[in-house]
Amino acid sequence: MKRLLLVVAGLPLAAALTAVHPGAAAETAPAVSEAATPRSADACEKPRLMAPPDARIVSVSATAKPGGTLTYPPQPGASEPPPPVTDVPPYCQVDVTLTHGSAGDKELIQVWLPATGWNGRFQALGGSGYLGGDFGPSLPNAVKAGYAVGTTDAGATPTTGFTADWALTDDGRVNWTVLKNFAERGPHELAVLGKAITKDHYGRAAHHSYWNGCSAGGRQGYMEAQRHPGDFDGILAAAPAISWDRFAVGDLWPYVVMNEEDNHLSLCELNAFTAAARTACDGDDGVTDGIVGDPIACDFDTTSLIGEKVLCDGEELTISARDAAVVEKIWDGPRAADGKRLWFGLTPSADLGYLAGPAPFPVASSWVQNLLVKDPSFDVSTITYADYEELFAQSVDEYHQIIGSDDTDLSGLRRAGAKLLTWHGGDDQLVPLADTLSYHAKVAKRFDDIDDFYRVFVAPGAAHCQSGVGPAPTDPLGALVDWVENDRAPRTL
Repeated sequence: MKRLLLVVAGLPLAAALTAVHPGAAAETAPAVSEAATPRSADACEKPRLMAPPDARIVSVSATAKPGGTLTYPPQPGASEPPPPVTDVPPYCQVDVTLTHGSAGDKELIQVWLPATGWNGRFQALGGSGYLGGDFGPSLPNAVKAGYAVGTTDAGATPTTGFTADWALTDDGRVNWTVLKNFAERGPHELAVLGKAITKDHYGRAAHHSYWNGCSAGGRQGYMEAQRHPGDFDGILAAAPAISWDRFAVGDLWPYVVMNEEDNHLSLCELNAFTAAARTACDGDDGVTDGIVGDPIACDFDTTSLIGEKVLCDGEELTISARDAAVVEKIWDGPRAADGKRLWFGLTPSADLGYLAGPAPFPVASSWVQNLLVKDPSFDVSTITYADYEELFAQSVDEYHQIIGSDDTDLSGLRRAGAKLLTWHGGDDQLVPLADTLSYHAKVAKRFDDIDDFYRVFVAPGAAHCQSGVGPAPTDPLGALVDWVENDRAPRTL
């Protein structure tokens, strides 16, 4: 069976193949307005709260919910709705709306508190794309598992999860208040208020608190680890879109390459390169199973496909030298005119259809349109290589300080006794695996004891935040809880 690659400090990825102190010091939380007194867990009453610094509470409500079976519409990017969540226990839903300064923003923080079976823990859920949080099936599933659980929309309410249409004010200026909420403040306020609400409801504080997020939620987790290391005892941050200012422009690179080279490969042709790379590198780990064990080490020569025939919708296509050059450029990742690397490319085993399809990846194009050009109607197909390099530099200059999450100084997290756990799919088609590994390697240079508080696993064949040709971890949160509360560091997931 293919196992996850544990990225061990100081060891190359290929050499790290394995059989795959409780209670962080909390930051100052808002005090409840009165001394908390025990309440019956099924008594759903408005909590007594004070607003976090720089925020004002607009409204607070508490509603008793019967639980049962909960259904949800399709998630962003999905055609089918998720399975219904059954046997959800009764819970108390607390909604808190915040605003900041005179901006008039409205940030919703929602916390669900199980009426029975509370396990004594608080869990915060991260967002995805341009969504600040997760209001889907993860909430009832967490309640079923006994958690008090919360999430936030960060005051960012996009039309879809892929568009940053909240980023501009009506007069076309950057909405810095909401951007700060999305980048950092929302998750921190969720931690502060979520734990305070939990304490007020049950009459005692959660004995441990956890962050749980993937993709944008993974980025939020890294931001928490770096800027608010006392918020959580354990942070599960999967497939983290570290340094959003670079990632968001980086994901536009495949589209720019095909436009500039005037060569838009069909999905059939793109899939042919991916399939050939998987076949060529499959056995490198000694097991031929359709899964590339070490995708970073996969060095497939795209020119070996020149002349191959591809059947696409009944039409026979021939792979050309121009096709091979385009794919090689996409895999290599964004570079400046002088050859300097700007960002990372995808692994050769990752599906190219999302970033190199007939339309640009909307998360990337929306960032360029709304945050850089500041014109939602801007046509990203007009971007040249020179334009791209300028936009990349602009994004870093204007936004790294607010949304960059690549600070390698995790000494605050280590002092707090907290743990940071990450897994990343080897075939991730949206967030480059190389970014996560690069960050881990930089942190490893600063700390001799990195494995005591920060571990990264690579799941061969897994896609973005889920299984692919290879499986995703089944219970990474459980592994994190065991690490935090029982000091059993995971060697496998």
